[in-house]
Amino acid sequence: MACNLSAGRNEVCKESIGGIQGVYFVNYTTGSFTKNGSGEVTAVPSGSVLYFYQLKGTSAYTETVTTSRETGTTFFSQELILNLKKLTNEMTTQLKLMAYGRPQIIVWTNNGDALLVGQHLGADLTAGTISTGGALGDLYGYSATFTGTEQFPAAFLSGSTTTSPFAGWSVQPTIVYS
Repeated sequence: MACNLSAGRNEVCKESIGGIQGVYFVNYTTGSFTKNGSGEVTAVPSGSVLYFYQLKGTSAYTETVTTSRETGTTFFSQELILNLKKLTNEMTTQLKLMAYGRPQIIVWTNNGDALLVGQHLGADLTAGTISTGGALGDLYGYSATFTGTEQFPAAFLSGSTTTSPFAGWSVQPTIVYS
């Protein structure tokens, strides 16, 4: 049966760090992401363009496993909270497009790992604010929550490093920076 454990795990070193250094948005496509034998993503669908957002500070990614013995189901809720500094007309327009669509998102961590959120069903912008803040030190910008619900956990990108989430790929994706 496919649900039997196949490995254990020893205590790991305390060398990891938290946080996200950036995210890449991909307009939803039904084309398949190429994976290797270990299930890691090795390429985006042909013709895909990735839109990079650099992050510093309080953005976070959390994945929650939900299992029901009564119904025999398991799914993975993926939640990405982005805090984007400075209000601009261009970013407000992009936020609107994110809300109308259901992008797939690559989350690139400060630890050098990259995860594909919303691989099969996309991610929805389920909450957000456009805020000027009230005090001088408040966020003048955007807070956006993206939620994906998938049958499987977010796949890792093969060969991701702290300098590039696509370092191990033989063909580099097309990326749009600001």
